Amino acid sequence: LKRVIFLCSLILSLVIAGCGGSAPENEGSNPRIGLELIAEGFTAPVVLVPPGDSSGRLLVADQEGQIWLLTADGQRGDEPFLDLRDRLVNLRPTYDERGLLGLAFHPDFEANGRFFVYYSAPLRPGAPEGWDHTSHLSEFRVSESEPDRADPGSERILLQVDQPQSNHNGGQIVFGPDGYLYVALGDGGGANDTGRGHPPQGNGQDASTLLGSILRLVVDGDEPYSVPDDNPFVGQEGRDEIWAYGFRNPFRMASDLGGAGALYVGDVGQNLFEEVDIVAKGGNYGWNIREGRHCFDPDQPGSPPDQCPRIGPRAEPLQAPILEYGHDWGISVIGGYVYRGSQMPELVGHYVIGDWSTSFIGANGKLVDGVPPAEEGAAWTMRQFEIATADGRDLGAFLLSLGQDAEGELYALTSRRPGPIGDTGRVHKLVPYR
Repeated sequence: LKRVIFLCSLILSLVIAGCGGSAPENEGSNPRIGLELIAEGFTAPVVLVPPGDSSGRLLVADQEGQIWLLTADGQRGDEPFLDLRDRLVNLRPTYDERGLLGLAFHPDFEANGRFFVYYSAPLRPGAPEGWDHTSHLSEFRVSESEPDRADPGSERILLQVDQPQSNHNGGQIVFGPDGYLYVALGDGGGANDTGRGHPPQGNGQDASTLLGSILRLVVDGDEPYSVPDDNPFVGQEGRDEIWAYGFRNPFRMASDLGGAGALYVGDVGQNLFEEVDIVAKGGNYGWNIREGRHCFDPDQPGSPPDQCPRIGPRAEPLQAPILEYGHDWGISVIGGYVYRGSQMPELVGHYVIGDWSTSFIGANGKLVDGVPPAEEGAAWTMRQFEIATADGRDLGAFLLSLGQDAEGELYALTSRRPGPIGDTGRVHKLVPYR
């Protein structure tokens, strides 16, 4: 029943029009790209990352529990690089937000063979009764005898986070330019950040829980992990692991390969608005006081109040997103990457994002060019890409994730199914329009 209510709340959002928020500019100003098919036959590919070993290889994590290696010429291995299916909670094939959700390679992977995953495991013993599952952040190592395979017996669990509901798991993990591991966690699921496992103020506004936060961890010590001394809650009330909080479902995030390495995150909204944030130390990004730039009332999620607090529980200002759009255009933002490649020079410095789809039936994911302002403090703009190799401007598939290779080129990960079932998952490279 809870899942039906959740799905209905998403579908209901599709009929809400005129709800404000930014939208991509009109046709005529839209940039053009092509999509080159790189690999197919996946179930639900959700992560694509290079291992950082100058080999030209790419690793693709499939939500259903397998990690696949792609050679420099795009060939997929006959056997998975790592198979975690027997360690995952049982996934619902029609739709599920759990699974293998994060993959990151250590900055010194070529020397130490270490990499990290985030996945949804069955509820651990001692977890709160009636909760749904336990998220695992784990370290693995490459097999000493097979360099193209991981050692499945090398798992070291660094962190376990109990989740009250099945949705809003976040899941992206990335190493920042500072060498620390950043971990995105959703608010625990359900709706409105209320109900079982959610305190009165919501997990997003509760710094005593890891839920609804982005964590910053040291993973290079004798302990499973430690905390950098300059994390904002060290020595103060709140969890030391937290770098920023006030998130609903920060499903995808990434550091900019250029400049200061800013951390961008797409935070999936609820009934009305999707948002993109640049994450700053100690920032409170507003959920569930706000949805995007708009006030939010958990008791009336479809009707934004005219007024709401401008500050969080620590009297800190609520941070505004750099980009926002309404559910008349798409219902789940897919955070992407700042383009730092060479094949499409007109996009350098732009933040390429997308949206999953406008419904569970339509399979019409989109790709969007986020254009930074020419002057500091001015507004970002959004332009939907025209895609040469798709029917119209939509992908004709659900957009599950975006990826970036070592050269800064970007990839779109798609599936024809809304859930982790079948073999329609594909990896496409974004290329110049032809």
